[in-house]
Amino acid sequence: MELKKKPVTGMRDILPREMEIRDYVIGLIKETYGAFGFSSIETPCVEHIANLSNKQGGENEKLIFKILKRGEKLKLDTAACEADLVDSGLRYDLTVPLSRYYANNSNELGAPFKALQMGNSWRADRPQRGRFRQFMQCDIDILGEPSILAEIELILATTTLLGRLDFKNFTIRINNRRILKAMAAYCGFEADEYDNVFVILDKMDKIGMDGVEAELLETGYGAEEVRKCMELFRTVTNDIAGVRYIKEVLGSCLEEGTAEDMEAIISTVEQVKTADFRVVFDPTLVRGMGYYTGPIFEISMDGFSGSVGGGGRYDEMIGKFTGNDTCACGFSIGFERIVMLLLERGFEVPSAAKKIAYLIDKKASPERMRQVLQQANEERAAGYRVNISIMKKNKKFQKEQLAKDGYTDIKEFFADSF
Repeated sequence: MELKKKPVTGMRDILPREMEIRDYVIGLIKETYGAFGFSSIETPCVEHIANLSNKQGGENEKLIFKILKRGEKLKLDTAACEADLVDSGLRYDLTVPLSRYYANNSNELGAPFKALQMGNSWRADRPQRGRFRQFMQCDIDILGEPSILAEIELILATTTLLGRLDFKNFTIRINNRRILKAMAAYCGFEADEYDNVFVILDKMDKIGMDGVEAELLETGYGAEEVRKCMELFRTVTNDIAGVRYIKEVLGSCLEEGTAEDMEAIISTVEQVKTADFRVVFDPTLVRGMGYYTGPIFEISMDGFSGSVGGGGRYDEMIGKFTGNDTCACGFSIGFERIVMLLLERGFEVPSAAKKIAYLIDKKASPERMRQVLQQANEERAAGYRVNISIMKKNKKFQKEQLAKDGYTDIKEFFADSF
């Protein structure tokens, strides 16, 4: 059978220029988030299938790469259903593994615990621009903090990072799952209908308000409930005034303190932010994960139709492992999309070290080779990056490639003399 040189669909090879940017961004992430007090952790890429399929991951649970049982445990001839064959899967995000990690290790961790986690995740999704089946995720989470300080710090840390990458004029969209549920109750939807209604509302940015209204009616929801719902969305503004309006209209349907917390998050972030962005209240923001319980947020950027980051509060997830709910809130940047946008705008990694290339004549003697290598050692000890290659016949093209890779000083070493 002929071997295939292209990666599996949805996976990809990463070339040196992109890898340099990825490494730089990873380093900046660790430096920036570390300054906010987040500690790096790591979890396995393989999770128990029961954890991944706990009806909290929304549509992502349909996209799990499942792993067959191994050895004697795999009994193909007697298997009656999928559960007899599968016991684990590749993680589709980092939140479920983090929740298991904290439940297993909380006695050795501080309270609150501020976690930074970077690693690949996998989803059997349809590949498209900025979306792959294997992708790097970067999450920061604060566990054990019940106050809105968690949301504020997560937003400030994330936006500080984006500002250091020279992103400007982006938007943090913020909402609250409690507001969504209160709106649904106010409009007259039944409690067991909320999740389905939210799935349709989540399409607002793709099909517009008219499209959402039509789909709600086509799904069979009452005309009066749909009318009240659409009226709310058409009249509310995306600022603090909109939060106050929602509080007034929803009245007793809205849990006490919810609107005040939203207002405090927005106003505080606006007052102390260090990057160039705006925070808007977006009552149409849903986020598909079923585990969110409070404030939710996403990052939008001009020139990209999807989000480039998101997160929220999930106070009930860890309790599914321990039996006791633990306050938790997290924010994830779309690492792959951030890197894609940097590549598209021609981003150059700032380098304190000068990059020097040595080209050695292929006829050079071993002694001459040793002299060149010794000089390279001296340059590296002085803080320079030195790349040594044998001089090719097409030297002009070789130099062009080196220059493209950032080598600004190219030195030639011939066989007999320096």
